[in-house]
Amino acid sequence: MTLTPFPLFNPQPRIERVELVPGQACFVIDDALREPQRLVEFAALHAGDFQRVDFNAYPGVLLPSPAAVSAALNDYFVEHVRRHFDARRIVRMHSRLALVTLPPHELRPLQTICHVDRLDAGATQSIQACVLYLFDDPALGGTSFYVPARRASEMDRLFADANVMSPEQFTQSHGIAQAYLTGSNDYFCRVGGLEAKWNRLVFYDGAMLHSGDIHAPDRLSADPRHGRLTLNGFFTCRRHAAR
Repeated sequence: MTLTPFPLFNPQPRIERVELVPGQACFVIDDALREPQRLVEFAALHAGDFQRVDFNAYPGVLLPSPAAVSAALNDYFVEHVRRHFDARRIVRMHSRLALVTLPPHELRPLQTICHVDRLDAGATQSIQACVLYLFDDPALGGTSFYVPARRASEMDRLFADANVMSPEQFTQSHGIAQAYLTGSNDYFCRVGGLEAKWNRLVFYDGAMLHSGDIHAPDRLSADPRHGRLTLNGFFTCRRHAAR
């Protein structure tokens, strides 16, 4: 199956701004794709090509997006969304199809806490990210946003330990269970979230702590037609010049 760049995205989106904390918001576009099922069928056709990766904490399997999809998403961001962020020019972007698949007992410590999308951005660059929900079962989970609940030094220690400790050590040291994060705890305060909805596209600041809201891990599946399939995009941009 081939995917042409256009017409892929809705050319006249209605963009809803959702406030999270002062100075931080995410932007929601419903009915984002004209034919979202085509992307699901593409993922199903290539289900055997999804792979687990070790270079990030994603709790599942990933598949690089077709070049036409990445190009269309890039153009869509530039035309409709970039102006809502501190983003002047795109330096690089990539996108992927993703399926959350891991049961809680297989999660590594980094997968039990929220995260930011850094992508090696320098001080003059900003990161924006997006998630497009390609499943129609809201119970599979949307996306939640968080702020730290402790001092910076304590948060730095938490993230450092999450990279090196075993699940058992991490739970014993920090009291965080080997489970998906679904709300506030001693280290993070949930400040907002978006419910998953078929063909809903959410853009957010990659520097904002966030996590998939996986309340029903028993419903996860590696089948793109039935699992928590998403299209994820990441944009590294030049910041606007300081005034």
